[in-house]
Amino acid sequence: MVLEVKNIVYYYKTNKSKNVLNGISYKFEEGKVYAILGASGSGKTTFLSLLAGLDVPVLGTILYEEEDILKGGLNHHRKEHVSLVFQNYNLIDYLTPKENVMLGGNGNPEELLTAVGIQKEDWDRKVLQLSGGQQQRVAIARALASPAKVLLADEPTGNLDEDIGREVTELLQETAHKLGKCVIVVTHSRSMAETADVVIKIEKGKIHEENIREKGEVS
Repeated sequence: MVLEVKNIVYYYKTNKSKNVLNGISYKFEEGKVYAILGASGSGKTTFLSLLAGLDVPVLGTILYEEEDILKGGLNHHRKEHVSLVFQNYNLIDYLTPKENVMLGGNGNPEELLTAVGIQKEDWDRKVLQLSGGQQQRVAIARALASPAKVLLADEPTGNLDEDIGREVTELLQETAHKLGKCVIVVTHSRSMAETADVVIKIEKGKIHEENIREKGEVS
C-alpha cells in the first residue's frame, strides 16, 4: 500500500450542506492501474486533487506510505510522492519537449521521449508546434521523469483520437506493470477503464469497486 485515504469528507465552500465526498476510505497499491469513474460533478476530479495534495479534505486523512501527507507538507508531497498528467497538458509553451521533461525530474529526457513515441526531430521544437497527441505524450514523459511512486492523471486521453488514446493507455499500463508505479486515472474512456487493474466509482459521495467487464458500461 503506497497511498491511503481514511474517512475523507469534502464539501465546496459555496455549498457546505452537501458533502461531495462523504467518509471515503480506500487503499492504493503500487504496480496497478486504477480507473476512477463517476458522473459529472460526482467529485472524482476533486478526489484526484486531494490525492495530489492540491487541496485538503474537510475531515479525514491522506497517507503516503502510512504517514500523513500534512506532516511533511503538501509541497513536499507534490514534489516527491506524486507526478501529475493533466488533460490540458500544462506544458511550458515556450520550452521544448526535452526542456519540459527535464522540469519533471532527473529522468533521462531523450530516453523518456523515445519511450512515449516522440521522434528525435521533435525533441528540440517548441511544444506548441506539436500536435495534441504529441503534447500529451510529452506530459506523460515529464511525469515519468519524476521518481515519484504515484502517477495521477485527469482524463489523459480526453483530447486524443482513438488510436493515440490507445497508445497512451498502453503507456500508463506499462508505467504500472513494468515500472511498478501506482497509476490512478480519472477517465470516461471505455477502453482505458476496461484495461485498468481496478475500477472504482464515486457515486453519491461514496466509493466502491466496479466490474465494468460484466456490466459492459462506463459512466
